[in-house]
Amino acid sequence: MATILASYTDKAAFQPEKFTPAVVAQNDRVKVIIASFEPGQFIPMHRPGVDLALTVLEGEGTMVAGSEETEIRAGAVAFVEAGEARGILAKTRLVILHVVTPPPTEADHAEVMAGLQRGTWK
Repeated sequence: MATILASYTDKAAFQPEKFTPAVVAQNDRVKVIIASFEPGQFIPMHRPGVDLALTVLEGEGTMVAGSEETEIRAGAVAFVEAGEARGILAKTRLVILHVVTPPPTEADHAEVMAGLQRGTWK
């Protein structure tokens, strides 16, 4: 299966409640997502069993990767190995391309869902 987007904005979508992940492509080896955030929205800190490569397409935020916390903006690229802590907090409207391998499991998502329910990113 091949997938081409004319623009990432074709998949970017925003909700007032929480960040919005939109799957671009997925198979049994990799999952590609456009994640869209309004200011203040976040992916809470978690430690899934998947490698993550991401590129910030637009906006600004704060990212935790392993033991490092840094400000990110359009053009930033990050890689986080499986089992390492990670989380994102949007300062402005933020759009990120996430590539995870292998695709996350329900167990990997459980920590994210718990953090979203708590309403805290750390």
